[in-house]
Amino acid sequence: MYLSKNKDRFSKYYSAIKYLESLGNISGGYQKTNLRSHPRPEMFLERMQDFLDELGNPEKNFKYIHITGTSGKGSTASLVHNTLVKAGKKSGLFTSPFTVSTIEKIQVNSKYIDPLVLANIIDELKPYIDRAILTGRHGAPSYFEMMLAIALLYFKKEKCEYVILEVGLGGKYDATNIIKHPIITAITNIDLDHTNILGKQRTTIAKDKAGIIKKNSVFFTTEKDPKIKNIFRTECSKIGAKYNPLNVEGLDYSSCNHLLAESICSEIGISNNISDTKTEIRLPARFEMVEKEPVVIIDGAHNPSKIKSTIFNLEKLRYKKLSLIIAISADKDWQTMLKLIIPKAHNIYITRFNVGLRQTVDPKLLFKEAQKCKQKNASIYLYSDPIQAFTYARNNLTTNDTLLITGSFYLAGDIRKLYCSEEKILKQRNSNI
Repeated sequence: MYLSKNKDRFSKYYSAIKYLESLGNISGGYQKTNLRSHPRPEMFLERMQDFLDELGNPEKNFKYIHITGTSGKGSTASLVHNTLVKAGKKSGLFTSPFTVSTIEKIQVNSKYIDPLVLANIIDELKPYIDRAILTGRHGAPSYFEMMLAIALLYFKKEKCEYVILEVGLGGKYDATNIIKHPIITAITNIDLDHTNILGKQRTTIAKDKAGIIKKNSVFFTTEKDPKIKNIFRTECSKIGAKYNPLNVEGLDYSSCNHLLAESICSEIGISNNISDTKTEIRLPARFEMVEKEPVVIIDGAHNPSKIKSTIFNLEKLRYKKLSLIIAISADKDWQTMLKLIIPKAHNIYITRFNVGLRQTVDPKLLFKEAQKCKQKNASIYLYSDPIQAFTYARNNLTTNDTLLITGSFYLAGDIRKLYCSEEKILKQRNSNI
């Protein structure tokens, strides 16, 4: 009864999201953002700006903090947001991706956007979308561009002072890069991810991400590689930004994120100790412990850099056996991910995720590759149904075991719904289990 009542209550929201997600079926409109194959990638920024111009430029008059990087950008953005809120600053946060519900992408003062407010904004935008389809020089905005427009309209409605933007993909041609005058720009680190779009060299990826650095902004990074840092320093010098590389020698992944967030907040005059905030940050599917006896962890790590962070956190735990459920998107460096994580597991459950529009690595292929790098005595299974894989793995745990679900945010979302339904998230406007 609880679910049916809430589904009825949020029917307008579900209809609005269905409409928004279906816009990608418009042919010939480059409905994805930042496509490497496009002859003029600046088109994506032009399309975003055109749409915001039509809306009356809701992007203006915020103090922007713009964050990119291969891993840790979502955690850093959330830390900054929550610290600002704790200091009494009206703050908006836009992140990507989400695990269970679309509303996770947009927050004001640590609370997700009201689902019915989001639905109403989408309704208000439909005439503008129609106009863009008919007369726009680059057609209708992509799903991501639409979500950013919705977020900016909501932040304006809520009279936010600060807005923290997490880049969706790359930097230079990402829709969030339409902002002209961020006060802070930051890059966490550079590793190989989205290589089909951003390039196959770390230096190439670094140059793309450095595209968010703007004149008169203060730039921070926790990147360690001198060659990559030199790219950032050169860009800051060319653009006219203040270059601040942070000393992260000896720091783990989490500590790097906290140092970056603390440095950003200090720069804008927020002196709250970030360590007071970090215990309050429980991002869904970021090495999230959803059960303690036995330990069950949901983690959305989807590239080698994030998997290394997952392994670092895993090694802090004590357990008898590790069970692993894994599925990976086809466009990821899945071979490297397997080589890193598979040898750690005693029981391995190869699966896929239940998202029809995103291609998963063939479970048979994952299975064969996992066999090559597993422990000698490890057991390996294949389940085409991720829920069935979870049920079997969970039922076969002992109290001293640990179960890790990782490899994809889509898989993380499939499993996290069992602990916290979308209806619950929509009702409480947070992801607390």
